[in-house]
Amino acid sequence: MRPTGHPGAVRGYAECMTDVVDSDELLRRMRRARACALEERRSWRARSEALRPTDPEGSREAAVRTVAYEAVLRVLDEVLTPGRGPRVRDDGAD
Repeated sequence: MRPTGHPGAVRGYAECMTDVVDSDELLRRMRRARACALEERRSWRARSEALRPTDPEGSREAAVRTVAYEAVLRVLDEVLTPGRGPRVRDDGAD
């Protein structure tokens, strides 16, 4: 797993989640999380395609991670825009 700048990665989830935030800050954090998940999905999709000819197992693992980030995006889309439907398209375009 690659290093992250998230403070919870060092201190732990429980300590990180004790901050009290208002609804605007929570919304900003969820939007940032969506943007991060979108970038990760793009990165893993590109890695899967690049590895396909030379490393089929690595390509499959990257494809699984792509699907995981697509699930995260669907959940965040529903939270951020309830009832509107997913903004993430199956072809990877947004």
